[in-house]
Amino acid sequence: MKRIGIKDVAAAAGVSATTVSHILNEVEGKRINADTRANVLRVARELGYRPNSLARGLRTSRTYMVGFVGDEIATTPHAGQIIRGAQDAGTELGLLLLMLNTGGDAELERKAIALLVQHGVDGILYASMYHRVVQVPQQLRSVPTVLVDASADDPAVPSVVPDEEQGGLTATRELLAHGHRRIGFVTNIDDIPATRGRLAGYRAALTEQGIGFDPALVVADRSDAPGGYRAARVLLESAHRPTALFCFNDRMAMGAYRAAGELGLAIPADLSVIGFDNQELISENLYPALSTVALPHYEMGARAIARLQAVIDLSETTTGPALQEVLQCPLVSRDSVAPPPRS
Repeated sequence: MKRIGIKDVAAAAGVSATTVSHILNEVEGKRINADTRANVLRVARELGYRPNSLARGLRTSRTYMVGFVGDEIATTPHAGQIIRGAQDAGTELGLLLLMLNTGGDAELERKAIALLVQHGVDGILYASMYHRVVQVPQQLRSVPTVLVDASADDPAVPSVVPDEEQGGLTATRELLAHGHRRIGFVTNIDDIPATRGRLAGYRAALTEQGIGFDPALVVADRSDAPGGYRAARVLLESAHRPTALFCFNDRMAMGAYRAAGELGLAIPADLSVIGFDNQELISENLYPALSTVALPHYEMGARAIARLQAVIDLSETTTGPALQEVLQCPLVSRDSVAPPPRS
């Protein structure tokens, strides 16, 4: 198949190849009619024109390649949406994404970053499977870098993260909106931003309704199904059990379903449950389907590419604290939340 070039676009648009080159390469200082510019861009799109990255790189001293270094993201379906978001956004900008998964191996990570730098990538996305504070590798100090789903120990490194507190607020508000006033929080034992943020959101939602915080309604365990089961049993076997549970993630909610079933409690008639993450393999396949709060994985990947492009273009200051972009976590309503039982 013939490669579409600038001359092909020029012939179809009825303008000179020079004009097309100026428009497609965004040459500054050229006075080109807005209608002509729009027509050339439309024709280029319809013909499927793609710029010659090698030639463009020789002009700009860029490779138009960016690295993606992740720990275990590629092995996790829901977190893998970060990769898809970054790929889609990168394609729109004419960037090639080079992805390396390290599996959390520090030595493999060191080699991966060295390889990317050796290949002259324009910048690197450094991504985590879950929101945590990371120590930015020294190798990344010499190349534009944006963290994804991670916060930096160095305030000069920009990052894109989920709004954990807003997510906790949204989940608890959903239960409150259905009339629940005694809401248990099945949470995680790990001291990470998600644990702290979701608890803060839970407490803020209760405060909004004038409900005092009761520490007995917060039980922590491992953030998996067995941990959720154990924590839910503690809450549901208490003398004055809650009518609803906000679970730290969907895996813990799965354990809470098991605990409720063993105690003869129907969801949502006797007990409402809401999760966090929107792991569709879990949330859509529990019965009843689990209401949850979604982590914006795809959006984090896409926004991280946009942030990295801005850093590469030096459109942002490179001194002082860098921007941490915080993305909203939307509610996904399904069937596990209803008003509390009358008695």
